Amino acid sequence: MTGKGKNMFTINQKPPIYDPEAVQPMRDELTFVGFEEMLSPQTVEEILSQKNDQTVLVMVNSVCGCAAGSARPGVTLALQHNIIPDRMVTVFAGQDRDSVDHLREKYLANFPPSSPSIALFKNGEILFMMPRHHIEGRGPEEIAEDLKMVFEKFCTKQGPSISSEQYEKLVHAKSCGSKIPLN
Repeated sequence: MTGKGKNMFTINQKPPIYDPEAVQPMRDELTFVGFEEMLSPQTVEEILSQKNDQTVLVMVNSVCGCAAGSARPGVTLALQHNIIPDRMVTVFAGQDRDSVDHLREKYLANFPPSSPSIALFKNGEILFMMPRHHIEGRGPEEIAEDLKMVFEKFCTKQGPSISSEQYEKLVHAKSCGSKIPLN
């Protein structure tokens, strides 16, 4: 909503599509390696509108079977690289619906809706986008290699995001979207 006396954001008006407990392991994969969840449009705006010369990796998480099953392991593996983005954030399609809508409407408007997808931002501008059709049919290692090249081009923070010992404890969710119960 906009207008005099009204906040331009609303919080969680749209309920999640999938059972939150069923998708929690998919959220945990990303937060385990240092991603912050953007659970409101306000948070999306606060993080992506910053003009601080920091790189921000955005992952649109998803239950969408094989693509998400490669995207999450691919992005987590990429974050084991020696150069990584300054900040990693995520929204979950079908779950954080208002956040995803705001991200797509304001920051990804030049791209068709895509989940999963991975983007790199700096100063509110998109530097790189990996939509679903560049994820499908590819393994995590291939996705990680592409992301590492992007990190080397645009990022300066020393990686990895977590130690290799911690990374060895990461468990990737193996669920297919067709088996996730609707809420």
